[in-house]
Formats: sequence, structure tokens, C-alpha cells
Amino acid sequence: MREVHLIGGTRPEAVKLAPVAIAMREAGLLQPVLLASGQHPTMVTQALAAFGLEPDITLQVERFTGTQAELLTAMVRELDELWSVRTPAAVIVQGDTTTSLAGALAAFWRRIPVVHLEAGLRSGDLDSPFPEEANRRLVAQVASLHLAPTPLAAMNLLDEKIAHTDVLITGNTVVDATLAMAGRKLPFENAAVAQARANSKNRLVLVTAHRRESWGEPLRRILAAVKELIERYDDIEIVLPSHPNPAVRAQVDAALAGVERVTITDPLPYPDLSRLLSEAYLVLTDSGGIQEEAPSFGVPALVLRDVTERVESLTAGCAKLVGSDTARIVEEASALLDSRVRRDAMTAGGNPYGDGLAARRTAQATAALLGLAPAPEAMPVSQNVITSGVLA
Repeated sequence: MREVHLIGGTRPEAVKLAPVAIAMREAGLLQPVLLASGQHPTMVTQALAAFGLEPDITLQVERFTGTQAELLTAMVRELDELWSVRTPAAVIVQGDTTTSLAGALAAFWRRIPVVHLEAGLRSGDLDSPFPEEANRRLVAQVASLHLAPTPLAAMNLLDEKIAHTDVLITGNTVVDATLAMAGRKLPFENAAVAQARANSKNRLVLVTAHRRESWGEPLRRILAAVKELIERYDDIEIVLPSHPNPAVRAQVDAALAGVERVTITDPLPYPDLSRLLSEAYLVLTDSGGIQEEAPSFGVPALVLRDVTERVESLTAGCAKLVGSDTARIVEEASALLDSRVRRDAMTAGGNPYGDGLAARRTAQATAALLGLAPAPEAMPVSQNVITSGVLA
């Protein structure tokens, strides 16, 4: 069978590509090759292992300065050398990382069709998120097939004069991944989380603040809000996976270490994170992935950012922007902790990001691009998306 290389360099990319590789193997039309770009090879390997997968190829990328330019140049060089002797029928890149840009450029220069998974996200601001907003716009210029997770993402692409025949609404494969993982109900790997959750009757609040723009003063305000919520509600417990950066972890520990009913951990294995999400009452997060996953479990998300490109969840009502202001976070979280009805109403419309079939659509769409299958039907658009104004 003809090879399709699925290239990922970060844990979120690996999580979102894993269901596609599985779907391709099940369809039997193409041979998926999982390619770790070398950006974060250990994290990619760990994420894939949760799905019973491993990288087929891992690039050896040397880094000295740590700059984006160095990383991009090194990955493009390695990919070009690989594809000069092992040329795939197509390359799938995911999202908007340096890896996705490197993969798209290297494939384009080799005249290999580029499939962009999770295409069409736009904030409209090149400075936020930086450099992701530029990366995804650049990938769109060279992709042959644009797999949009939502109708709004597809509209963004059409507004940029991408041909409608090259755009397909698939849903987001992270929904496939998290539903499959949470459904397995695996024991917690992290000992601290396992201990905290054992026989707990408290409501769980999951907190993540990993984005670089959250570091420093914004994180201080977020942590102050977390502490105030713990003091105000004696029936909640908080799990906070910290960013591995030593300065960030030190700031988190200084604010919350030893606080009763707060568990601070290293970054969690994906099965642990999915299970926590499925058990949570509320999520406070700056993560785009969690913003996409939470509605599948009926969990509302308060987004710790001032702007998000994932506006579908805001329109659907299952997420709300609260920024990093301590008082605002406490006020919005308290409103949901005080009212189960208000909390449940936020996610009553379901998940606007997918129905769990995105990976199958992606596998078939890639096969169709190569003339091996008919094009799949797009993800059905729910009536609440239409009436909310996304397609107005």
C-alpha cells in the first residue's frame, strides 16, 4: 500500500494523529507512517503509547539555541533528506506548530500533497497566539486538502479564497481520542492523582495554565483565584498539572503547595487527563485541546485567556472567556459551583467540535485525494450551530 506520513512533534499533535493512524489501518487503503519530528520526541512517544502506537520514524534534530528558526531549519532539512529516498504519497500535518509548518513546507517543495488536519482556525491576530496564528495561515497556502474541525473553520478558509472542493468539515480528532481513552476507564498512572481521587466525594475542578502568555503575572492571578475557590468551597478538590518549566513549577508550588484539597502534578499521561476530564465538575484552562474535549463529557470550561480562536465553544455556550483576572475567575466559577442547573445548561447543546468520527473522515478524505476512495460526507452540522449564528 502507498504510504502516508503523519508528522507530529508535540503531545497534542500525537494525540490528534493517533486516531487517524488507527482509522487508516482499519480502512486498509493506505499505510500510515507515524513520523516524530524531533520537536518533543519523548512526549510524542509517550502520547502514542497510550493508544498502543509508536513512532515508525523519529528524526534526530539537534538544538543548540532553542530558537524557532533553528528548529524549523533542522526539521525541514531532515524531512527533505528522508523524503528524497522514501517519498510518501501524501503528508498529513496537524494544527499550527513549528512541526506542522516544517512538514508542510518540506512536502510542498518535494511536490508531495499536504493534508492539513485541524485547518482553518483563526484568531485574526498574528501576535496572539504567537507564532501559531502565522504558522496555520502559512500551512494553508501550500495544503492540497484542508480538513476543518468546524463549520466556522471552514468558512475562514473559504473567506481566504481556498477552493470549496479542497475543504471538508470533519470534526476534530481530539474528540475521537478523548472519548476512546476515557471509555477505557484505566486506573490512574499518577500516584498523587490516584490517591486524591480514591473514594473522593468532592467535586473535581481541573485547572491547566500551560500557555506561555499565562506565565508570570497572569499565572499569579490564576493561582490566587484557585486558592480563593478552595477556601470558599469545602466540597471541591483541585487537580493542577503544572508546566514542566522549572520557573513555572516553582511559582505554582509557592502559591499552592501544601494547600488542602489541591493536587499539583507533573504533566499527566493522556489517559489520566482524559479520565480526570470525564469526572470533572468544572474546568479552568488556557488549553485549546481541553476546550475542545470538555463538552463531550458535559463539562463547562472557563477559558483563562483574553482571546481564543476556538470561538465555536463560546458561541455554543459550553465555554466562557474569563481571562486571568482573579476576581473574574472566582465570580464565574462560583456561579457554576453554586448552581448545578446553570452548570449543566452550558453544555446541553453537545460538543460543537466533533461527533467521534473525525478520524474515519480524515482517512477516507486522504484516500479520496489519492484517487482510492470516494470523498466522505462532511460532519453533520447541528441545528444549534446554525441558529446560533455560526452559519447565519
